[in-house]
Amino acid sequence: QVQLVESGGGLAQPGGSLRLSCAISGSIPVINTVGWFRQAPGKERELVAAITSGHTTNYAESVKGRFTISRDSVKNTVYLQMNNLKPEDTALYYCNVFTRTGWGERGQGTQVTVSS
Repeated sequence: QVQLVESGGGLAQPGGSLRLSCAISGSIPVINTVGWFRQAPGKERELVAAITSGHTTNYAESVKGRFTISRDSVKNTVYLQMNNLKPEDTALYYCNVFTRTGWGERGQGTQVTVSS
């Protein structure tokens, strides 16, 4: 069974940075995509960034140029570097793994709050 544990969230000032980590344990297919999602109260869930097992990346328009997703296959960890944070980035962030059977069970998430 795959387990996902997110960490790295917290309080940041506008213009600040945070780095989120998604630690993946358990067996996942070699070919997979890991995505970082966020959900703010009253808003739709948003896929902000994704990275394939071949390290191809995609970003939502709202975070392009500010967020960078990366993965360490040895550590089985996916990172989300978030720079130039804005108040509208405030949300619960969580990761999930996509395989040929679809998205799996998401992690608990880590809260990101951007406020002065």
